[in-house]
Amino acid sequence: MFVFVCARCGAELTAPLSQVALPAHARQKYGNGLQLPVLMESGTFAVELEPWGPPWRRWEEIDPDEAAARGIYAPVHALSEGAAGAVVIAPGDARGTVLIPEKRGGACCGFDGGDGPNMGCAACGLLVASRIDDCSLWQAVWLAPNAVRRLPVEGADAGLLSWADLLAEGAGVPPSEPIARWGERFGASDRWHWSPQWVAAAGQALAHLLVASEGRAVAVQDGLTAKMFQRALDTLLPAGRPTRRAVLAGPGQPARNADADILLVPSHPQTGKAWTPAAPAYVVPLPFGVWLRLVFPEPQLPVPASGPIPDGVLRDDPPTPSVHDVFRIDWEVFQRTLARLPAVRTPWLREITESLTQQMRTGLL
Repeated sequence: MFVFVCARCGAELTAPLSQVALPAHARQKYGNGLQLPVLMESGTFAVELEPWGPPWRRWEEIDPDEAAARGIYAPVHALSEGAAGAVVIAPGDARGTVLIPEKRGGACCGFDGGDGPNMGCAACGLLVASRIDDCSLWQAVWLAPNAVRRLPVEGADAGLLSWADLLAEGAGVPPSEPIARWGERFGASDRWHWSPQWVAAAGQALAHLLVASEGRAVAVQDGLTAKMFQRALDTLLPAGRPTRRAVLAGPGQPARNADADILLVPSHPQTGKAWTPAAPAYVVPLPFGVWLRLVFPEPQLPVPASGPIPDGVLRDDPPTPSVHDVFRIDWEVFQRTLARLPAVRTPWLREITESLTQQMRTGLL
């Protein structure tokens, strides 16, 4: 385990924390005016390996070779000139810091970090972190990499969980959840949304699916998997009989669908590494919690052996309400992921990225 301390005075700035993989939705903006929960689980931290935060340079100001050297192979809106290695933690795990209200950025409801770090070390005043809690953003504290140091501490670390351990825990992410608007309390059944984690995961995975398609049509399994991907795949890839199949695979799953071209597999929540099949295949990673609910959908509660639940008896654990809206992939996550895959430079993929904006304007996506 580790604590983070002020680089200037050495004061402790966090509780003891264990490292996990950076969530796919870490930089997500979801909806408009919505209250998103805390990004990180208490007691954990993750590292953003890329530069992030101000100052920013627009794509027009960047030489393509310079961008490629940074692992960016397609046009993006802007690239950060900030320091790489920002550390994200749950706000409740911060210690010994003070918030600077004047540095709220361009936020409308809270703080968005647009003005740079807005939290100072309580001991010496050094700007050490950015508190993020504006509407439609995940609540988090991002420690500035050039203002903090990581020190090991004694304590019982969680240790690396095996795939079997993760399956036994069964910590899946529901596909839908209630999300209230800023300043409102949840209390109406029509405020259930597709999970922000699911739409971000779908955006990340779709980028890999397109690369795996090699420009041919792709069919995915029926059910939630098809609801997540098939509409986008049919819009972006050539029409006609599907020539590539993408199926769910992973730990604890029987070795079937040997003729599948693409495997949708889980990534480990602690390391971020994708599960590796025994036979060579093109794997598309999904966050473990999302993958788990695709493989094991929400179970139906048992009913009395003699028949259905009697009239007048209410379930104390009702099923998750359905979301009637069309599932829409997070296109910002998709574009950010695709721009970092070298295959995006192929002509057919470049054509897809260039037509994406028009397809979104016309409502196809």
